Amino acid sequence: MDKLVELSYALDTFYFLMSGALVMWMAAGFAMLEAGLVRAKNTTEILTKNIALFAIACIMYMLFGYNIMYPDEAVNSVWPGISFLLGDDHTTEAVMSSGGETYYSKMADFFFQVVFVATAMSIVSGAVAERMKLWSFLAFAIVMTGFIYPLQGYWKWGAGFLDGLGFLDFAGSGVVHMCGASAALAGVLLLGARKGKYGADGSINPIPGCNMPLATLGTFILWMGWFGFNGGSELKISDIGEANSVAMVFVNTNTAAAGGLVAALLTAHFMFGKADLSMTLNGALAGLVAITAEPLTPSPLLATVIGAVGGVIVVFSILAWDKLKIDDPVGAISVHGVVGMWGLIAVCFSNEEASFSAQLIGIVTIFGFVFFSSLLTWYLIKLAMGIRVSEEEEYKGVDFSECGMEAYPEFTTEGSKR
Repeated sequence: MDKLVELSYALDTFYFLMSGALVMWMAAGFAMLEAGLVRAKNTTEILTKNIALFAIACIMYMLFGYNIMYPDEAVNSVWPGISFLLGDDHTTEAVMSSGGETYYSKMADFFFQVVFVATAMSIVSGAVAERMKLWSFLAFAIVMTGFIYPLQGYWKWGAGFLDGLGFLDFAGSGVVHMCGASAALAGVLLLGARKGKYGADGSINPIPGCNMPLATLGTFILWMGWFGFNGGSELKISDIGEANSVAMVFVNTNTAAAGGLVAALLTAHFMFGKADLSMTLNGALAGLVAITAEPLTPSPLLATVIGAVGGVIVVFSILAWDKLKIDDPVGAISVHGVVGMWGLIAVCFSNEEASFSAQLIGIVTIFGFVFFSSLLTWYLIKLAMGIRVSEEEEYKGVDFSECGMEAYPEFTTEGSKR
């Protein structure tokens, strides 16, 4: 019996670690997607943001965030208290005497959780691209990954008050994706639009990305990484029932992405008369975000429908934000925020334990807290060091002014810099 417990513990820990590695690979997906959807003159800087924010997230979540989100003893259901650094991992005696309650390593749990934090922060980088100061962004990343994200995460996944109310969010349509989008929206509102994006007459001027093959590769990487994101959130695979659940989560995650992509492709075709690739890519991501709140209980057909609705929503949402003159170069606020809300509501269609009121309370709480705490943080950073590059730096591109190098020095011309 002891050997069986040890084997199960080892298997579930290994599954957790491999799922975390898949989610870590999503960082590459975000980097490639965003690098493809910005202009060539801003590529190096967006890549620097993506790799630097990952490192910052790992350090801040180790120092503060993990213990805020998963405290050993919380003060109450709203405020967990603060403790620092990671404690020791589970001993053999603790695992054996837990009666099956302890079935994976604490360090594996930390690794799995920290890559989720980085995912939330990656959402922000695309929305503020091409005009935000690098160091201002990284300063915000410290606060976001160390404090803002973990506190709202505690309210659900750390057994806080949202969990007590019955709010359901399997893998993070709200806790991760809507959280990141809410922080992004706050930054974009203070930052303003890119120069030339909106005309004085109300016109909207498209600013195409420089590398659509790279953006497509990024989407494929994100799609693959999402199997770890949702599949790993089942937390266990070492018995028949859990193994079957993981398989269902994988299938539903995949079909939702497919549904979102096809729906966005068709919607864009009917609206524009063209197969818009950027909308199509965002449709796949929208399907993935939509199913993340509940990838286990729907049938594969329902998961496809949930993803398809997300794919339609994202097209209209991107157009709506543009009409409001809120500039989001990669559509992150629409994909992760608006569709994240849809995903949380869609839980009610397949999970009998879900209630619309609890889901709505969760949406309002996460959005309200993250948006206003982020707005305050962005504002303080703006007062301290500014958040936007100069008009000349924006015109020339932030690659050289912020990073001292260009991503495509042999191919960049004066014409492509405009």
